[in-house]
Amino acid sequence: MKSWASVAVPELTSSLRFPLISLTNSKTLKKESVAKKSVYRMYVCGITPYDATHLGHAATYLTFDLINRYLRASGCDVLYVQNITDIDDPLLERALRDNLDWQDLAMSQIDLFRDDMVNLRVIPPAHYIGAVEGIDLVSEAVTALQAAGSIYAIDKDLFFKNYSSPEFGSLSHLDKEKMKEIFSQRGGDPTLAGKIDPLDCLVWMAKRENEPGWPSVHGVGRPGWHIECTAIALKYLAPDESDETCIDIQGGGSDLIFPHHEMCASQAKVLTGKDLASTYVHAAMIGLDGEKMSKSKGNLVFVSKLINSGTDPMVIRFALMSQHYRLDRMWTDQLLEAATKQVANIRKALSAPSVAPTKPVIEKIVLALSDDLNTPLALAELDKWAADSLNGMSGGEAQELSTALDALLGLAL
Repeated sequence: MKSWASVAVPELTSSLRFPLISLTNSKTLKKESVAKKSVYRMYVCGITPYDATHLGHAATYLTFDLINRYLRASGCDVLYVQNITDIDDPLLERALRDNLDWQDLAMSQIDLFRDDMVNLRVIPPAHYIGAVEGIDLVSEAVTALQAAGSIYAIDKDLFFKNYSSPEFGSLSHLDKEKMKEIFSQRGGDPTLAGKIDPLDCLVWMAKRENEPGWPSVHGVGRPGWHIECTAIALKYLAPDESDETCIDIQGGGSDLIFPHHEMCASQAKVLTGKDLASTYVHAAMIGLDGEKMSKSKGNLVFVSKLINSGTDPMVIRFALMSQHYRLDRMWTDQLLEAATKQVANIRKALSAPSVAPTKPVIEKIVLALSDDLNTPLALAELDKWAADSLNGMSGGEAQELSTALDALLGLAL
């Protein structure tokens, strides 16, 4: 599937020093330095295209865009892969509810998502792969899991034994009862008759009446949710034999830790004998009016609607970065108003005849980002620089800072 249009990222001066980036690893619950590599492999779970792009989506993809930008600015390459779950029950249910063709609904939302990512200046993935496009990969992965003795059938549906991996549960740190509770809330079926274990997950669903299906060696049907990402990640970010893990960074929203990322990790372990990722990074949830922003609650704020109403995409990006990515937080009118004023102030400072010294603030932004993407600190340093500039301090180069803001923070000001 076609990714979105490329985003021009300016090069920074070679005199800048980039410490190893530290990120909070969801598996260890610790902030850890990401080991130095010449090429990083990063997989971020994409959208299910029936409600795109709300601010929860945007906050997640901005988080990994910041990681991508930092690693690239430090002189490394990033092989970035993202999926799109363009066939799944929620998509079919929404299409039926709204009397739409499911493919038309999916493509309209994918197009909207692409536009939003361009407007927010998110670097596109090298590979943008749909679940439908990846059906052959899923079929191959299921066959390999069968050979490992990790698959069984209930009628014509195929299920994966999650406890085939002895490390199942080590990512989410949940006990089994809590797992079952969350599994039932997030697309799972722990009470289904015939299961060996309540937490075993569907990897191939036989075609249902009036639903789409694709031919495979497992019969006509479609992929389960978790195996889709496992198969795509292992194909497009294929580990070298010398690599200790399959990929370097696995990411998404914090609501994907369980069951999605836990089950992907279990499948990858059985398929490869390796941990799926060295570092698992998860962005926290965005709320509105005191509740998590979600499709089920119907309290979504959409990027496209904000932009169409006249909101500057750079203000949206600034506002989402004004609080830490790991902090569950509320989207408010006050947050947007504050970001609007801050961006205007920074632009005014950048256009001033003379500006405060710029190299020190760039160095502080680099240090803030290296410390678990501390964007609130980075933006506070930027606010201080703008105030100093507007108060007459001189000695800096506005273009130097403008280039750095674009390269590191994705702010084209």
